Amino acid sequence: MTTPAALDAVLAQVDAGLDDSLARLFTLLRIKSISTDPAYAAECQQAADWIANELNGLGFEAAARPTPGHPVVVAHGPEQAGPHVLFYAHYDVQPVDPLNLWHTNPFEPQIVEKDGRKIIVARGASDDKGQMLTFIEACRAWKQATGSLPVRVSLMLEGEEESGGKNLPPFMKANAEELKADIALVCDTDMWDRQTPSITTMLRGLVADEVEIIAADKDLHSGMFGNAARNPNQLLAEIIASLRAPDGSVTLPGFYDDVAEISPELKAQWAGLGFDEKAFLGNVDLSVPAGEQSRSVLEMLWARPTCEINGMIGGYTGDGFKTVIPARASAKISFRLVSGMDPHKIRAAFRAHVEAMLPADVTAKFTPHGASPAITVPADGEFLRQALSGLSDEWGKQAVITGSGGSIPVVGEFKSILGLDTLLIGFAQVDDQIHSPNEKYDLESFHRGIRSWVRVLAAMAAH
Repeated sequence: MTTPAALDAVLAQVDAGLDDSLARLFTLLRIKSISTDPAYAAECQQAADWIANELNGLGFEAAARPTPGHPVVVAHGPEQAGPHVLFYAHYDVQPVDPLNLWHTNPFEPQIVEKDGRKIIVARGASDDKGQMLTFIEACRAWKQATGSLPVRVSLMLEGEEESGGKNLPPFMKANAEELKADIALVCDTDMWDRQTPSITTMLRGLVADEVEIIAADKDLHSGMFGNAARNPNQLLAEIIASLRAPDGSVTLPGFYDDVAEISPELKAQWAGLGFDEKAFLGNVDLSVPAGEQSRSVLEMLWARPTCEINGMIGGYTGDGFKTVIPARASAKISFRLVSGMDPHKIRAAFRAHVEAMLPADVTAKFTPHGASPAITVPADGEFLRQALSGLSDEWGKQAVITGSGGSIPVVGEFKSILGLDTLLIGFAQVDDQIHSPNEKYDLESFHRGIRSWVRVLAAMAAH
C-alpha cells in the first residue's frame, strides 16, 4: 500500500526532473531506429542497447535479446509482494519520407509552440518513444523518491512493430514462462480529448483475404469475344456488391452469430462523450454514415464488425484505353471483427460465399493475409477500475472507457500466448501525425503521462 506522502513525493520528483526526462527522450529520439530499412539495423541495435542500459541503471535486470530481426529489450524489476505488471512498447519508428515535408530535421527533436501549446516534434515523439518513456520515467521517479517500485514491473520493448513484428510471437512463445505476469500494460493509444484520459478496452480483430477470379486463359478482344466470354471484372463487381445489404449490414451467412451487444451502461457512456458524428465525417469531406443504419458511428467504429474492399484490379488500367476482357480480376478484402467472432469461421464464410457465386468456366484463387481475433478487457476487472481511478485523479476528469476500430496484434498475442489481459493506456492526441511528416507529442502528454503512470502504479499496489 502506497501512502499519500510517498505518492506526493514521487509526483514532486516527476515535476522536478522533467528537464532531465526530456533530455533522455531527446537522446533516444536522435537514434534513427527505422526497423523496416536494413540500412538502419545498427541504429535499432543502438536504441535497444541504450534502453537496456537506462533500465539497468534503475535497478532492473535488462538486456537487449537477439532475434532473427531486431532485438527485444526485456527487463525485470525485483521480486516483491503484490501484482506483477508487464509493460510493452516499441522503440522502432517509421521511415521519414517524404523528407521535404518536414519543417525540422526529423531526428533532431525540437520543442515548438502550436496553438498555444508546447509540442515535441520528431519522428517517434508520439509513436512510440515518447509514450514508452512516460512509463520508464515514472519508474525512475519512484526509485528516486522512495528507493523502490510500488509493484513488480517487467518490460518487453519491441524493435519491429513498425515492420510487421513477425519475430515477437516466437520470442514470446520461447520465453513464455519468464514473461508471466498478472496484467499487461500498453502505451500506444491516445486520449479521448486533450483533457480526458481514456483506457481502450476493445480492439477489433482482423481477417484479410485476397481473391482472384479467373476465367479465360488469356485477355480477350472485347469486339471479338464480348457477350460470349465471361468477364471477371463484372463477376468480381457482382460478388463485391453482394457483400453488403442496402442497410449497410454484411450479408455473409452467420456473420453476426457471435456478435454480442454492448451493455446499456457502456452505450450510455459513449453517448455522453460528445462525439460529433457530422464533424468526424465532415473532416474527410463525407456526410452520411455508411454502416448499419441503426447504429451510432461510435458503435460502427468500436463495437460492430465490418467488411471493407481495400483494393481492386483487373484488365487494362494504364493511360488511354484498351478494349480488353481480362482473364483475371482480383480484390483485397478485409473484415474487422469484434469480440466473440472466430477469424477462421469468417474467412471460411467469405470464401464459401464467393465460390457459391461462380458460374461455369470460372475459378477463384484465395490468398490469406492474416487473421487475428478481437480483444475485450472485462469491464468489471479490478486492474481496470484502479487504472481509471489513477488517471482520473491526475487529470481531474473522469477517465473514460473507449474502443478502437483498429487492431494491435500484440494484445491478441498477450492473450493467446501468455494468457494476459491488457490495459491500453496512452497519452497521444489525434493530431500527433504519427507515420506522417512533422510527428509531434504534446509536452503536456509527456509530463502528465509520467505523472499518470505514477498514479496508476500506486493504485495497482492496492490490488
